Amino acid sequence: MTETLRRPGAATAEAEAEGRLTRSAASTYTAESIQVLEGLEAVRRRPGMYIGSTDARGLHHLVWEVVDNSIDEAMAGHATRIEVHIQSDGSVLTRDDGRGVPVGMQRQTGKDALEVVHTVLHAGGKFGGGGYKVSGGLHGVGVSVVNALSEWLKVESARDGRLWTQDYVRGAPTAPVRQMGPSHGRTGTTTHFKPDGEVFETLDFSFDTIAQRMRESAYLNKGIWISLHDERVEPAREKSFYFEGGLISFVRHLNKGKDVLHTRPMYVERKDGPTAIEVALQYNDSFTETVLAFANNINTVDGGTHVTGFRAALTSSLNDWARRQGLIKDSGGNLSGDDVREGLTAVISVKLVDPQFEGQTKAKLGNAEVKGQVQGALAEGIMQYLDENPGDGRKIIEKSLTAARAREAARKARDLVIRKSALEGSALPGKLADCQERDPERSELYIVEGDSAGGSAKQGRDRRSQAILPMFGKMLNVEKARLDKVLSSEKIRPLIIALGTGIGETFDLAKLRYHKVILLADADVDGAHIRTLLMTFFYRNMPEIVENGHLFIAQPPLFRVSTGKVTRYARDERERDAIVKDMKVKNLTVQRFKGLGEMNAEQLWDTTMNPATRTLLQVNLDNAVEADHLFTTLMGEKVAPRKDFIKAEARKVQNLDI
Repeated sequence: MTETLRRPGAATAEAEAEGRLTRSAASTYTAESIQVLEGLEAVRRRPGMYIGSTDARGLHHLVWEVVDNSIDEAMAGHATRIEVHIQSDGSVLTRDDGRGVPVGMQRQTGKDALEVVHTVLHAGGKFGGGGYKVSGGLHGVGVSVVNALSEWLKVESARDGRLWTQDYVRGAPTAPVRQMGPSHGRTGTTTHFKPDGEVFETLDFSFDTIAQRMRESAYLNKGIWISLHDERVEPAREKSFYFEGGLISFVRHLNKGKDVLHTRPMYVERKDGPTAIEVALQYNDSFTETVLAFANNINTVDGGTHVTGFRAALTSSLNDWARRQGLIKDSGGNLSGDDVREGLTAVISVKLVDPQFEGQTKAKLGNAEVKGQVQGALAEGIMQYLDENPGDGRKIIEKSLTAARAREAARKARDLVIRKSALEGSALPGKLADCQERDPERSELYIVEGDSAGGSAKQGRDRRSQAILPMFGKMLNVEKARLDKVLSSEKIRPLIIALGTGIGETFDLAKLRYHKVILLADADVDGAHIRTLLMTFFYRNMPEIVENGHLFIAQPPLFRVSTGKVTRYARDERERDAIVKDMKVKNLTVQRFKGLGEMNAEQLWDTTMNPATRTLLQVNLDNAVEADHLFTTLMGEKVAPRKDFIKAEARKVQNLDI
């Protein structure tokens, strides 16, 4: 067992030796490395089984599958550059400088290895052990599924001084693998594909979505150059990502816009047998915790053994160091895990040979040995950092002690909320109009802006399944408040009680009383502000509600267009103009609603609350990193980043309510 605590750019003899090992492994990655588990069947018939969905998320999954193969080459030490091109015809071309896909006869199938990889499900170099020691795409469905779901795909493999290629149409090869000639010193794989319009609901790739994923991959694999080019616009839009600092750069990116307690992040890198452990962490002055965990570059959003080891090491190390420094008296209690994680930003990355994930989505790592490996590496690294930087250590401990005092205050406030709960004595006098349904899956809670709108909603609702909670005025901005202050807020307490989940340490999603929590506010600037405040509350204090798809935004209309006999509603000016043009009547009445309170109960039901006719937007967390940054920018203490955001986004505004 060896251990090193490295700073960015530090080279070690161990890394050099490992580099020689991975280079020698190239000779073992041949056609014989390709192992076949089963044939490619039913992918086009049931694409959701392989890529999750056929919407925009599934469309982008095709890019992830192809790029992840290049990332695996980089992790194996054979690739340093990856290019992604979104081309003008909607196709995507990816290129790396790795070893290239093997060619030559594959014994199990009697076909060329290049064709097997692209046409047989569960075929690749990640099963037999000869191709990759560490990889992310362990299902092995990757590029064959991309091929099956593409209108066409073309692959080129440059290796052993020659260039090989094959074309496919909807997964079927159009001709055998052929040699195109010498590779002129080039190595690597080029994959060019166009998603099939018969399969996907949309073919519109998002530059920003792909850029975020490429940035993340570059952080996790320091020293790799990843470039993204969008050739659908003129001039082409381009972004390149290269981070010598790796996770240190990632943590600094996550803390952008926040005041940090120590300028240099703590960084630990260790090799424990075949497992590589890398952790970077830095504290800021906020009250929230941001910890991202990865296993073989896969974002394990539900944590796992690596996160358990991280938390154990952090809590025990900070308590031990604080006692040694006399910052915590022997008679005093220890800091809790919640105390030491307040204001923490951290990224944990482990790379291991045989990862065991829980569930098909690979959301949680299950390898038992990883807990001890991460805990041992981080505990020693933290102690070394604190001993070398005692001033930073004192700031961290002081913040944790303040968090402990606030936690005790929050406990008392939470006890008060529980004592005043709706079940015990009605903390919501006349406010919550509950529904008759007791099954949470069939129950909805409308959080409605304003008492007058709340009155219309109560009258117009379906009492069997729809509950109404009116909220008036601006609520507390929780981005700037600890939990004890949140719990003392007269506007937030009724909401916590109505939801039934508790909050903080006592939060329990299983106790959520409504599986649809719907924000209903005016279709104007003030309404947008109230929605943002509520979304900030859920994101920071009850993220599980968002992550599990329980939070929605209602879409009330802004305009009513009527001929006297026929009435239609429009959510914005563009929809209003389209309706006016469509109705082709001179004597039209166009009414602009100043607020929800101007609608009578029947109008509110017809436009916004009737499940058969309403439009709801589901709030999701596709990009947690960007969401965290956006909430910090818009709702945080610093004014300058908010001004910069407004200046940058102002030109994109189409419907400005002034």
